[in-house]
Amino acid sequence: MSALAAFFRVRPVVLTLSAAVLLPLAASATAAAAEPAARTAPAQGQAAQGQAGQAARTGQAAQGRVLKEDAVLTTGQGGVVKVRETIVYRFAGEKGFERTFPTRVHESLTEDRVYRLSNLRASSPDGGPAQVASSSEDTRTTVEVTGGQELTGDHTVVLEYDLRGAITRMGQIEEMRWPVIGGWKVPVDEARATVDAGAAISSVNCFTGPIGSTIGCTQYYMNHTHTQGVYAQQGMLPGEYVTVVAGLPAGTTGGQPIYERRHTLATAFAVNTVTGSALVALLILLVGGVAALYLLRGRDARVVVKKAAEGDHAPVAGSEFEPPDGVRPGQIGTLIDEQADVIDVTATIVDLAVRGYLLIEEEDRAVTGRLDWTLRKLERPVADLLPYERILLDALLTAPDGSAREAVKLSELGGTFATKLAQVRSAMYDDVVKQGWFARRPDTVRSRWTLAGIVLTVLGIGGTIALALTTEWALAGLAVIIAGAALAYGGQYMPAKTARGSTVLAHTIGFRAFLERGVLPDEDETASRQRIALFSRFLPYAVVFDAVGKWAETVKDAGERAEGADNLYWYEGPAEWDLSKFAESMRTFTLATSGSISQSRGM
Repeated sequence: MSALAAFFRVRPVVLTLSAAVLLPLAASATAAAAEPAARTAPAQGQAAQGQAGQAARTGQAAQGRVLKEDAVLTTGQGGVVKVRETIVYRFAGEKGFERTFPTRVHESLTEDRVYRLSNLRASSPDGGPAQVASSSEDTRTTVEVTGGQELTGDHTVVLEYDLRGAITRMGQIEEMRWPVIGGWKVPVDEARATVDAGAAISSVNCFTGPIGSTIGCTQYYMNHTHTQGVYAQQGMLPGEYVTVVAGLPAGTTGGQPIYERRHTLATAFAVNTVTGSALVALLILLVGGVAALYLLRGRDARVVVKKAAEGDHAPVAGSEFEPPDGVRPGQIGTLIDEQADVIDVTATIVDLAVRGYLLIEEEDRAVTGRLDWTLRKLERPVADLLPYERILLDALLTAPDGSAREAVKLSELGGTFATKLAQVRSAMYDDVVKQGWFARRPDTVRSRWTLAGIVLTVLGIGGTIALALTTEWALAGLAVIIAGAALAYGGQYMPAKTARGSTVLAHTIGFRAFLERGVLPDEDETASRQRIALFSRFLPYAVVFDAVGKWAETVKDAGERAEGADNLYWYEGPAEWDLSKFAESMRTFTLATSGSISQSRGM
């Protein structure tokens, strides 16, 4: 233990002697090492300068940066804030710089808060860039300061502008808030701002980072008189801002936020004076259209109700138990609904058979395995046929190769008759005009009105799109679309009958009621064969009126009352067929005929 204690007593002395010996040695070693470093430093500096010059010559110079930016904001009456920024910028071959201000904020779906920059100007005391220009896009305004040549080194630029919309009334204070420094594409080493209110400032605040950041600045405070707010931030990354906030007594500036209505899909269809007027005009147009339809169609109704007996033309011969004198089933069908339907053509085929131009033979399904009919030509002069009847008869008895045929099966017409059907229907429209029942072809009138409505609708769609993209009047375009659609739809009702056409229609309505009752006049005194003849004569009209079932009741039992009356002179059924089955046979025949003659050939 005494030896160990002696060692610890001796150790300080030993350490002291060691330090005295070693320190001079270390100092001389350091000096020896520093001497070659000192000799090589000038060479390294010259090499670095040469590399920098080479980089500058090859366009690889370092990016510029803001060494310091000092902004002064002076509030004034009307809410105008005059801003003066003193910028020390280190250029590295650029001709100028640019920075971005957030000048529009989407406050709601349809409204923006706007900050307006005006009276932009720039100057430089040391030859820096001094030409200033601005451009706005979406929510930001970019200010560009440029000069006439590429610059290097440090230059000072003074940027000044007037700011409106940065002051908001909040209770008993006016709050001035503006991201005065930032929006650079380069780093900022030091930023400083001063708000000069000219009045007592109640509070200050400062935020740094992206817009909306809640990170506080390096430093912010009020001066000793509380008339200035001072804000400072050390080190900012590209794209960051310093947002300064100062609370002023109410009424200091009288400034108010600036709001603008933002153009969106919601605002494009807003109700305003223009669009409201367009909607009222649309209502008037629709009401006027109804009135016009009444004037055109209402005349038909007045003639039917009041002038059927007297008419403003000579009365149509015949009673309510007979069709209008000389009026064919196809003509009546076209007159009633103003359309030459397929059923009107089918009724005309039945009428041609009843009048002796065709014989309809129903095939025996038990023998052929399918339900079909043969239309057989009968020798009869065609001089008394109307043009559309002659076209129809020729179409039925002409083969696809153009040769005449004596008979044709109904099933053979499928897929080959559609083109000829269009010719027959066109001739039927010509006929009702020739009869004086319409001033113009109903199909042409419908087509013109419908085409006009479609064109108006297309124009309305194009106008609505254009208005929605550029204005708040898109509702006016929508009104045009509705008007066009209404016109296209209403065009179906635009054909109007003449007074004579309405008189014929009045007689036709009474005749239709008679057929739908299915009861012959003086039925007990009418012989079965006479009943069959009368039934046959009126049957084509029953086809048009869709009253075959009721009308067939008049001859259902004719075969029981008169021997040999189980067949019609123009319609032959299969074996074991009688008139009691005729209603079903005729219903099936009309359906099959309508389907066959209108069927288009498949590809």
